[in-house]
Amino acid sequence: MEKARYIAVEGPIGVGKTSLAEFLAKEFNGRVLLEDVDGNPFLNNFYNDRKKHAFQTQLFFLLSRYRQQKDLSQQELFHSAVVSDYLFAKDKIFAYLNLDENELALYEQVYRLLDARIPKPDLVIYLQARTEILLERIKKRNKTYEARIEEEYIENLVDAYNRYFFYYTDTPLLVVNTSDIDFVSYPEDLANMVREIRSIKGGVQHYIPVGR
Repeated sequence: MEKARYIAVEGPIGVGKTSLAEFLAKEFNGRVLLEDVDGNPFLNNFYNDRKKHAFQTQLFFLLSRYRQQKDLSQQELFHSAVVSDYLFAKDKIFAYLNLDENELALYEQVYRLLDARIPKPDLVIYLQARTEILLERIKKRNKTYEARIEEEYIENLVDAYNRYFFYYTDTPLLVVNTSDIDFVSYPEDLANMVREIRSIKGGVQHYIPVGR
């Protein structure tokens, strides 16, 4: 998609969203928009006790993402490509996974007010990987709070992402299985993915690379 001015990269924890977003920003001569995950003061407590700290963690992420997204005016996107390592709408994936019924009712009211005010991407790239691959990559990142993530949580998150993007129709979508490639360590894997991104015309396209 050569004319895409705003690309969002999505996928579960550890799949490589930030790395790909940084590569693509260089490829498309744009700037990268990174989610401030480590800036969430509730995240460490969330991984200690998800039920107790889910709502404040989720609300902080929602408002933080909104503050970033509202700055993406159409004028800015017209002059410079932007590649983000998250899709604003994905916030609901985590909300429905972690919040109880009452918390969700309040969350939905806030989300609807904010979602209507931000631009939609020209293209969303959804990165997939098997659970064992994600756990391996999370371990390599060596973030203290991520050391407490259970395999069951990752499995539930992967299922939630798959369900969400199975019904996703808001923008053109490229689904990429990254289980058997490494676009960080192998330039040819990145080059092949870039070619795939440039070729997409619209709708939903699936890319299943052949591993080395």
